[in-house]
Amino acid sequence: MNRLEIKAALAVDDAGAITGLAWPFGTPDRVGDMIEPGSFKSAALPLPMLFAHDPAQTVGVWESAVETSQGLEVKGRLLIEGVERAREVRALVTAGAVGGLSIGFSTRKAAPRRGGGRTITDLDLVEISLVSVPCHPRARITAAKDASTALAIAEAITRAASALRI
Repeated sequence: MNRLEIKAALAVDDAGAITGLAWPFGTPDRVGDMIEPGSFKSAALPLPMLFAHDPAQTVGVWESAVETSQGLEVKGRLLIEGVERAREVRALVTAGAVGGLSIGFSTRKAAPRRGGGRTITDLDLVEISLVSVPCHPRARITAAKDASTALAIAEAITRAASALRI
């Protein structure tokens, strides 16, 4: 019997675009599991973006999931135009209250690891959630643009340009 497993980096902009590292390669998560490169090869997009692994809280969609040397890098968008909960979650992310990613999957192939946990070499990825505390401490939101940051940068550039004119 397959069971759904939850594992879990993250950033969001004003339009709801969000990027992160859903699974970092090379280190185990909090329960000792490691997922090897190549394990995500069968990931079918788009994937649901949930809040806290709650299927009743679908807040967006993951449109890109690419394995890099760092791990599984994902890009998606919160559905802030039509989903109130997505707007609430964006506020949590921009405030820093939610900064982790966690994956939900079924294991297809794994072997026990010395010292505990497993080495997972094949899985069926079913969702990626935005969470406060990810199972993998390095699974984080990596880009969360917001208008206040852009405005602060623009103001700094304006001040610097004004200072140069004097």
